[in-house]
Amino acid sequence: MLLLGTPAFADPVEIVDGQGSVIRLEAPARRVICLYGAFSELFVSMGQNDRLVARTKADASIPTLAHLPSVGTHMRPSLELIVGLRPDVVIQLAGRKEAVQTVDALRKHGLNVAVFNPTTFGELFEAIKAMGTLVGAPGSAQLLIDNMTLRLSALANCLEKLKDRPRIFFEVRSPSLLAAGRGGIVNDIIERAGGDNAVVSERKIVRLGEEGLIGLDPDVYVVQEGAMNRNPLPLIKRPLYSQLRAVKQNRTLLVDESLFSRPGPRAVDAVEHLAGFLHPEIMCNQKDPQ
Repeated sequence: MLLLGTPAFADPVEIVDGQGSVIRLEAPARRVICLYGAFSELFVSMGQNDRLVARTKADASIPTLAHLPSVGTHMRPSLELIVGLRPDVVIQLAGRKEAVQTVDALRKHGLNVAVFNPTTFGELFEAIKAMGTLVGAPGSAQLLIDNMTLRLSALANCLEKLKDRPRIFFEVRSPSLLAAGRGGIVNDIIERAGGDNAVVSERKIVRLGEEGLIGLDPDVYVVQEGAMNRNPLPLIKRPLYSQLRAVKQNRTLLVDESLFSRPGPRAVDAVEHLAGFLHPEIMCNQKDPQ
């Protein structure tokens, strides 16, 4: 167990974030603001949630963070509130231009900002190491990485003789259909669960027409439900979807967006859950996601 406080004369810490920027602090950060919920969850899982001094609006559902003040949304946080909280470091997810604008604005206010965009478990583990270093808790970070790696390795052992790897279509949003390509964490989740992504684009998210979907004709159709895809219409009620083999064979799955599309500690739960659905005949002691 690491001490909660930071020694009065702690050594400086330095990391390189996901965009290649060097972040150097004179001492480990005691006041941290994460502008992306999955990153806040990482600090909770490392036992370092006492360092968090704020949350985003969407993170009110996380019990350990609900008492913290909200600084707005991930894409449009309040700069005034963030600056007023005097964080030692702010951590943001790279992505859309709004996020980049927020990072630039915070840096103009003199704040340290670290940016990450993990698209694989390997990149996620590197981000965890960096975050642990920022708060002077590399041991806590490594324990989390070891736990996640152990679970992934156990699952890989179960699936090592797998012959059938079904082609998976992962719906990000509908209507105006968006699918998960191979440039995001969803693709790594699919592959580690014993499937193949039916969408071959290297982009994170791909726009697709219904004709293109019918042409792909995936073995399994996964629908995420959450902020990006609220109350998705059941596939059987969508015109043309009845032609899909996944629908005909009832190989469809509704999943929690926060579990599958957010690169955080629960991404391993997503792998285990999907693997249990795809290959129930060879699963070993896998659990349902919480």
